[in-house]
Parts: sequence; structure tokens; C-alpha cells
Amino acid sequence: MKKRFLGVLLSVAMVAAVLAGCGSSGTKETAAPAGSETEAASEAASGETEAAGNTGDVITVGFSQVGAESDWRTANSESMKSTFSTENGYNLIFDDAQQKQENQIAAIRNFIQQEVDYIVLAPVTESGWDTVLQEAKDAEIPVIIVDRMVNVSDDSLYTAWVGSNFKLEGQKACEWLKAYAEAKGMSEVNIVDIQGTIGASAQIGRTEALNEAVKANGWNLLAQQTGEFTQAKGQEVMESMLKQYDNINVVYCENDNEAFGAIEAIKAAGKTVGPDGDILVMSFDTTKQGITDTLSGDIIVNTECNPLHGPRVEQIIKQLQAGETPEKQAYVEEGIYAHGSDVASVSIDGTDYEVTEVTQDVVDARAY
Repeated sequence: MKKRFLGVLLSVAMVAAVLAGCGSSGTKETAAPAGSETEAASEAASGETEAAGNTGDVITVGFSQVGAESDWRTANSESMKSTFSTENGYNLIFDDAQQKQENQIAAIRNFIQQEVDYIVLAPVTESGWDTVLQEAKDAEIPVIIVDRMVNVSDDSLYTAWVGSNFKLEGQKACEWLKAYAEAKGMSEVNIVDIQGTIGASAQIGRTEALNEAVKANGWNLLAQQTGEFTQAKGQEVMESMLKQYDNINVVYCENDNEAFGAIEAIKAAGKTVGPDGDILVMSFDTTKQGITDTLSGDIIVNTECNPLHGPRVEQIIKQLQAGETPEKQAYVEEGIYAHGSDVASVSIDGTDYEVTEVTQDVVDARAY
């Protein structure tokens, strides 16, 4: 990893200033890219450490986040902020891309200019990253991808990826629906899919799993439309689908916030949700509110997508600091949470996955 000579030069200048009787503290702030939310205390601590000549004690991390479109994303951001705090020896430069890839590309280039030690990217979509990641590689700054994947021509453009197996999540949900439909004697599954942001890894994996299950099980897939992972769009899409189809009995929402919006639309249309209602709502994420809605039955099954990536990214950084080579790709372990005990487990490619019945204790234990 390249050395940050600027910090050393500043340190020398400060020593000279002190010897000359200068009363300045020498504290400096790290410049932040447009739209960024650099932690003020972290900047100050970083400047003070560099002024003292201990540039190796503080690790600067530039994090480009997709945005704040969902409860899951908020929890993901908080995990990164709490992990890469001043108290833990980091200077975090946080950038909210507001769902725009061009903002993320600009942020990464700003991180490179600031000579951060590590770049962490939660990409909006999978494609379109080759050029800017090559620039980071040329600058000898390791790039760690979190959550969604990147589709690049050369996988050496990023150091490591950590996140979820989104297709497996979808397979778990679909196997649960198959078993539940059989247990309840459902003669037909008339399903609509409120997809996530098109091109995002979560959308690709969860949609692919559903499409395969529809074909394998003879389900009737009435419609697919993006809800952009937001509650407002999920509600809008559900309202439209209810006007087009009067036989919907399952809604496959690709995240919790879409499910919240879909539930509102269904109830506003005079229909009911839940095991004894007109429509079953399936979801992904298992946020606190999502788990709460699963307890009530508004969401019938919720497949976990763990957002707490901060500690996992820190582990990778510590490995790199120690001269070790981290795993290129690391999937996190995730569960399945359901209303009721109708399905005890599901099997995917010979592996069994236990289904957790949601109780109040499960809700109380949910940290995000």
C-alpha cells in the first residue's frame, strides 16, 4: 500500500512550527466529496494524529453507499459508521449516492484524490465499474465491495466482496411457499412480483429464483414490476396490479419496504392479508418492522438479508493490514422467518435450512 507522504510533510512542518513558538494546534480537516457525510469528530482526530506524526495509527476509509432507500440500507449505513469510528481508530468518509451510479463514480474519484487507505463500495448496479475501479487499482487503493456485486472484466479490480447469496435467499422463500401451499391445500398460486431496483444483485438473484420456481411448480406469474426497493413505489405498483388482476393470492416483495407499501395498498383496496386473508405477502430483509409484521401475519414469510457488514469489512481490512490475503468472496449466513409453524424447514440442493417461527422474543432480539 502506498505511503501518504503528505501527512509526513505536515508532521515535519508542525514540529518546526512548535519549535518556533507557534501556538497553532495544527489540526486539519479531511476534504470530503460533494454530498458526503464525513464524520466531523473523525476528521479532527485524523488531523490531530497526522499532526503528531502518527499517520499509521488512523486508517482512512471512503465508503460510497447506495442511498437511504430502505430500513435495511439505514441499518447497513449505521453498521459501517459504528464500526469505522474515531474510537476504533478510523477516519470514515461517508458518501450517500442517492441511488445514482454517477454520484458513486464521482465519490470514488474523490476518495482516490484524498489518498484514502481503503475504498468500500456498495454499488447501485452490477455493471459500469471497470474504468473507475481501474483508477483505484492504479492508485494502489484496495477496494472492498459490500452487499451487491460488481460485474467487471477483471476481478483483480476489487480486493474482496462480502454480502448475501441473493439467489439462495429467493430459493429459500420459494421452497417455503411450495411447502406452505401443499400444507394448506392451495389449488392455485397466482403470484405477482414487486421487484427491486433492476440490475441490482438482490433483484437479479431473487427474481431468478422466483422465475425458476414458477416454471418448476406450475405457478401462475401474473406480473413483474420494479418497486425500486421503496415503500412508496411498492404501494404504487401494488395498487396498479390490484386494478389489473382480481385473482392475486401471493405477492413476492423483494424487500421489506416494498412489502410495507404493498400491504397498505391491499388493505386500502378492501382486501385482507395473512394466513386467513385474501393475499399472502412474502418479503426479504427481516428488519425490525418486517419481523414485527411477520409476527402479526401481515408478512407470511420473511427471508433474512443481514445488513451488518461493518464488522465483516473491518475483518478484511485487518487481514490486509497484516499482509494476509482475504477470501475473494464471502457469503454471510442468513435465516428464514415465518408466521406460524406450518413449514419447519426447506431443502435447497441437498442442504436443509431451518425455518424460525416468529415470536415476540424473536422480534425483541432483532437489532435493526
